[in-house]
Amino acid sequence: MTSESTTRNPGSRMETVKQFIYFSGIGIVGTSGHYLTLVLLVELLNLKPQFATTFGFIIGALINYILNYRYTFRSTKQHRETLTKFLIIAVFGALINFAIMYVGTTHTGIHYLIVQITATSIVLLWNFTLNKVWTFTSKN
Repeated sequence: MTSESTTRNPGSRMETVKQFIYFSGIGIVGTSGHYLTLVLLVELLNLKPQFATTFGFIIGALINYILNYRYTFRSTKQHRETLTKFLIIAVFGALINFAIMYVGTTHTGIHYLIVQITATSIVLLWNFTLNKVWTFTSKN
């Protein structure tokens, strides 16, 4: 039995709540990296926003991956496996976000920031759940 398994119960409700709080906080850091990259590339390099946001998304996803690997899930799995899974989930999360934004802004008349808050909340739950049960889960 490892020291990690004696000090943590990854399946407990409190551990899941703690992980969700870490995941959410790290998400703020990753989102900040995304937006900072977006603004810098648009304002300083005159890159078109749709391309700049793609670079920002990649930066944000990498920040999220590194911090979640180390702090949220304290993973010891190989990066080759976990990074691939993390990025698959992130891409689907981006597609979910796009779909919610498209439907919410073109078909409902709801202000785009309210739609984005809704989309972010849904994608946060999507990302956390799948990363917890698929990306970073350990098979004992």
